[in-house]
Amino acid sequence: MTGYGSPTRMSASAVLTPPLRAFIEGRRTAVLVTVGADGRPRPVPICYVLDDVDGQRAVLYTPLDEKPKRVPDIARMARVRDITACPRVTLLFEHWDEDWTQLAWLRARGDAVLDEGAADPESHRRVVASLRRKYPQYRSHALEQRPLIRVHLHDISAWSADGHLAAEVDG
Repeated sequence: MTGYGSPTRMSASAVLTPPLRAFIEGRRTAVLVTVGADGRPRPVPICYVLDDVDGQRAVLYTPLDEKPKRVPDIARMARVRDITACPRVTLLFEHWDEDWTQLAWLRARGDAVLDEGAADPESHRRVVASLRRKYPQYRSHALEQRPLIRVHLHDISAWSADGHLAAEVDG
């Protein structure tokens, strides 16, 4: 059902439809939710890009960039500790508008890993270049020398007031 009804769901084997992909790619930020050692969700806003290195299934990358952090050691960052202990994450992408007929959101669960670039340097370079195209602020960051968080997206739920995020269940 679309409109003000239930969200559309896609299975773990689902491929992003063009409207869902466009919605994700059209957002500037998302919220990454990890699970802390105490079992509570830990949401943090992120910058990201999608990449299709895994066939047509979406893989999201977010950098551990040079913006100020509470701890200088990347391994001690809460989201890194959380992902190391429990790689299951959730991402929330949303569109807000005062015109409520334009409201939309997409929630994707996924499995996250820390990608330091050594296993596939070409992929790391490609993702860094994509991040710099989307976010000019990254042109001055040494992203080549920093790890990325890689998330294989699955279990996608989407909703839009006007039904434009409708998709068929796959799998």
